[in-house]
Amino acid sequence: MFHPGQAELGYSCSQLLGRKGDMPARSIVTARQQRLGAELRKLRERAGLTAREAAQAAGIAESKISMTEAGRVGVSEERVRYLASQYACDDTEYVDALVAMANERVRGWWAECRGQLPPSFLDLAELEHHAARLRSFESVHIPGLLQTEEQVRAMYAASVSGFSEEQVDARTEFRLRRQGVLDKVRYEVVIHEAALRVRVADRKVARRQLLHIVEQSERAQVTLRVVPFDLDGFTRIGNAMLIAGGPVEQLDTVLLDSAHGGTFLDAEAQLSRYRRVIDDVERAALGVVESRDFVHRLAQHT
Repeated sequence: MFHPGQAELGYSCSQLLGRKGDMPARSIVTARQQRLGAELRKLRERAGLTAREAAQAAGIAESKISMTEAGRVGVSEERVRYLASQYACDDTEYVDALVAMANERVRGWWAECRGQLPPSFLDLAELEHHAARLRSFESVHIPGLLQTEEQVRAMYAASVSGFSEEQVDARTEFRLRRQGVLDKVRYEVVIHEAALRVRVADRKVARRQLLHIVEQSERAQVTLRVVPFDLDGFTRIGNAMLIAGGPVEQLDTVLLDSAHGGTFLDAEAQLSRYRRVIDDVERAALGVVESRDFVHRLAQHT
């Protein structure tokens, strides 16, 4: 049952998938580690193999396949390439991207906050850090990557969660640090006028926030578009979302935001659906120059 590509790799099954030298199980699994495992599961399923069949073909315990696909254990470059060959995947660019994920060993700055902030915060920062491109739509709130410190503090201070001053400080610092991603990643954002008009504090804070958005929109890597209230037929008001582009299209991730937390989506049908949604939103929005002028005028009258 081994795929012929195995021989071309120059590794035996026992070298690649045997017990000897395997990585220990993780006590904490990040969303990115889960994603790598999920991609390996997708490959297996496309090949028409159950976990048991894949394990039998490789001569290992079924639990080894399951643990790898759940992100509970690390996976080596050789193992990723072996599995891709076993599953008859010949998309070199995609496999190379999976290998790059498997080879990641450097802890990101967000790891310093583990145990202090919710895991979802860390997963979002990691997602943004590794993105090749970010596309977002916000209908109620100013996007976190464009918020001023005053705006962030006001939002957390007013939260029904009743955060302490120390918790507000930690969350504010974390959000502001996330904004460093704009130094290296293309950010295309659409904001509904409703979000621009919501005042989480007083008029002065709101005005400074709007002027900050205008300033950020002048950066080469930031593209801002606005959906005004008077746009006819706009039905996407409740779809706050982020699409983080991967190194290849298959590794894009959709994050849907809600009052109950974020949801990561990566199924092909879901990715296709939400790409169409954000394409529709961008087409409906004002142009880049018009949008910047719109926000600037709004700031002057706030």
